[in-house]
Amino acid sequence: MSKLWITVIGIGFIFLMTTLGGAVVFFFKKPMGAKLNSLFLGFSSGLMIAAAVWSLILPAIEQSSNWGKLDFLPSSLGIILGAVFLVLMDKILPKIFKLDENGQKKSSQLFLAVTLHNIPEGLAVGLAFGNAFMVGEMSAFISALWLAIGIGLQNLPEGSALSLPLREKYGSRKKAFVFAFLSGVVEPIMAIAGIFLAGVLTPVMPYLLAFSAGSMLFVVAHELVPEAKDASGSYIGSWGFIIGFVVMMILDVALG
Repeated sequence: MSKLWITVIGIGFIFLMTTLGGAVVFFFKKPMGAKLNSLFLGFSSGLMIAAAVWSLILPAIEQSSNWGKLDFLPSSLGIILGAVFLVLMDKILPKIFKLDENGQKKSSQLFLAVTLHNIPEGLAVGLAFGNAFMVGEMSAFISALWLAIGIGLQNLPEGSALSLPLREKYGSRKKAFVFAFLSGVVEPIMAIAGIFLAGVLTPVMPYLLAFSAGSMLFVVAHELVPEAKDASGSYIGSWGFIIGFVVMMILDVALG
């Protein structure tokens, strides 16, 4: 398979999974079971953490070798800025769209929240593939593909988590699906932008890679891991995390 097709498949996958998740509204009257949801979110969290480390942070450190013993600084700064970016957007966007804080427009906030963190996810995939094109090695493309798969897997329950509540809000499955679909559109757009940014902004690539990693780490820590904890007290979400992390680690190390 060509490197271009691997890139197309990776970018298409993250968008497809969000769309499929939103389509759940046409088939199920209730959200997916708590245990299955915990497993999905845990597995995706582990996959994304490992992908952030091996596909984004380590390459960022390697590309900062000219900093000598301080080669960790660009990555450290990028990670922090990525997390700060998500926090600021979470604070600013509700004010821009005049969303209140008393829950009356919770569905709109949910849509914005999902769309918001799809932006750095798409950017992360784009930068990973952009870095792969610069490196030129097939292992870099495979690593970027697995990053896309990890993000895509967590987009599946995320899409359903958006469309199902919106169906209750609007009383329309079609409208709920459209909102879920639109929330995922930003991912391929940002992924394509990330590819071009990777080629044009080579000197700041370590910062961009780490920025994407920081955004992903924050999303995992703030949203996915807490949601993956099953209310029954079972370990299924935690085991999903461990399995996801190990799978991604093996793939990255073996292919790298």
